[in-house]
Amino acid sequence: MHHKAKILHMDCMRYMATLPDKAFELAIVDPPYGIGFDGKTTTDHNGWQKYTPKEWDKAAPDAAYFNELRRVSENQIIWGGNYFTEHLPPSRCWAIWYKVPYEFSLSQAEMAWCSFDAKVRVFDRMTNMDRGFMGKNIHPTQKPVKLYEWLLSNYAKPGQRILDTHTGSGSSAIACNNLGFEMVGCEIDADYYQASVERITNAYRQQRMFP
Repeated sequence: MHHKAKILHMDCMRYMATLPDKAFELAIVDPPYGIGFDGKTTTDHNGWQKYTPKEWDKAAPDAAYFNELRRVSENQIIWGGNYFTEHLPPSRCWAIWYKVPYEFSLSQAEMAWCSFDAKVRVFDRMTNMDRGFMGKNIHPTQKPVKLYEWLLSNYAKPGQRILDTHTGSGSSAIACNNLGFEMVGCEIDADYYQASVERITNAYRQQRMFP
């Protein structure tokens, strides 16, 4: 891949251990929430979809992960921050993804803890539908590209390097390529790694063909 996103097939803790302090200006991460969501049949824009059962969402990261993440990055945006409050300091800055799900048993929004001293911001799914939702999802908790572009536009500055410790479907990498940010991501699962690399590469080719 010749674009700016570099995806590593490895444990993010191993990768972060190789980094100096504040190696990245911003980390945008979506770690497991520890709610056992992986492998379930769920709804997306295509209707009901079944994913291959895996065990990546059995437990949330421990304090060591969050300490290391904050060591290697100057600022952080952490999806599912409401699940990790015991590991994160208080913050008045949260990013809200308003989803309006298909059924009321699912959360109507997801929350990202932000290290910035700024006001709460909301990304409204219904007014921001785009290619991030097009095509079959490759991950049960896949987030739209447009959501990551919104985060980068609001919280990142030109020239900053972005870290994603759990790339999953690769949406963050596609957004970084689209907006010109250098990014390094880690994905420990071989299936998700391969699928995300293919998705990122295809998105980059389309961007080159239809700038």
